[in-house]
Amino acid sequence: MSALAGGVPDRLRVAVLTSNAAARERLAALVVQCGHQLVEVAASPDAVLTDGAADAVLPAAAVALGAVGGEFAGWLLPDADAAQIDAALRAVAAGLTVRAMPPTTRNFDALADEPPVLLTPREIEVLGALGNGMTNKEVARLLGISPHTVKFHIESLFRKLGVASRAEAVAKGMRQQIVEF
Repeated sequence: MSALAGGVPDRLRVAVLTSNAAARERLAALVVQCGHQLVEVAASPDAVLTDGAADAVLPAAAVALGAVGGEFAGWLLPDADAAQIDAALRAVAAGLTVRAMPPTTRNFDALADEPPVLLTPREIEVLGALGNGMTNKEVARLLGISPHTVKFHIESLFRKLGVASRAEAVAKGMRQQIVEF
């Protein structure tokens, strides 16, 4: 058995965990379709595929299809295909976290209709620092301004961008090509 980069074997040992027999059959078929070996949870699998319905303690490398809540290393939409499931299982087996984003109702044409946001050069610098995960104090030190002034710039960014969080501000800044990482 050869191993991929990061020590993940080509063929993973995967357990399927659900309280629904029909779901178990469907998930087991997907595991086999991905080329992995189906094992029981007690056999110390490399990863677990679940629908989140079973009441059990899951190992760290668990991928949930469509489950809401719970602490899973991987979360995919319920209609994920075999390639997506395979990639998620391999990622969590390597110790990574996987989160699928639900499709949005907006399309690329709608993005073109979004008017550009006019930011000051200082606001752009602050937005870039936020994108690098800096705290207000770190941004203040970097730009040679007070933390209070940083807070003022962040509030202005939120208002101009129409967002409520740092992550939303950075995402919108990237979409509008104001900042780049």
